[in-house]
Amino acid sequence: MAADIRTFPCLNDNFGYLIHDPATKATASIDAPEAGPIVKALEREGWKLTDILITHHHGDHVGGVAELKQKYGCRVIAPHDKKARIADVDARVGNGDVVKVGSLLARVLETPGHTLDHISYVFDTEKALFAADTLFSIGCGRVFEGDYPMMWDSLLKLRALPDDFRLYCGHEYTASNVKFALTVDGDNPALQARAAEVTRLRADNKPTIPVLLGEEKKANVFLRADDPAVAQKLHMKGASAADVFGELRERKNKS
Repeated sequence: MAADIRTFPCLNDNFGYLIHDPATKATASIDAPEAGPIVKALEREGWKLTDILITHHHGDHVGGVAELKQKYGCRVIAPHDKKARIADVDARVGNGDVVKVGSLLARVLETPGHTLDHISYVFDTEKALFAADTLFSIGCGRVFEGDYPMMWDSLLKLRALPDDFRLYCGHEYTASNVKFALTVDGDNPALQARAAEVTRLRADNKPTIPVLLGEEKKANVFLRADDPAVAQKLHMKGASAADVFGELRERKNKS
């Protein structure tokens, strides 16, 4: 039986995610921005929370952990970097580790840059990537703790996943990301198509996530920093991909 994935809003613009294994009834929350919406989603589905898979230590991703742990007695999985203090952790994981949620298998990718402890969860059988604040649709996370080469390397890890995977990211930032991307890459037909789609979805108050990774690779300028055409648009012909990426992120920071 295929896994069930539910997407719902948390806080101001975070996404909440549940992934459920029908075979074993195990259910994981990817991060826990706040407890209330997660509890409501679980009760709506008739599921019990067995696991929380944390991607990084920021408060808008772990704020609901303690309450959920107390209510459900669930297992809390977190990045191995213990310098980032996360409460109620039962196990820590790093690159290449596999986390079991019932019979579902989540492969861990270390994707630092936004934070040094950031990890992403890859459910290969389900073709689902939970990238939190490393990769957004038509964007990427701000680089708070790492540096631009580190973040670019993390994006390359995610870009290497198959085109038919679906991206589930941490925030509903797509419309603002599109607005910026069009200032740099406005003649990109894939970006133009995604921009029109995002306008329709948001007008109907629908989420812009998930999105196929293959479409994202064509439309997201941050994933194309090694494309000479992008460097040319930034007047950076011959620059390294990491430097082009850094310039894109700097421009986005100021937009």
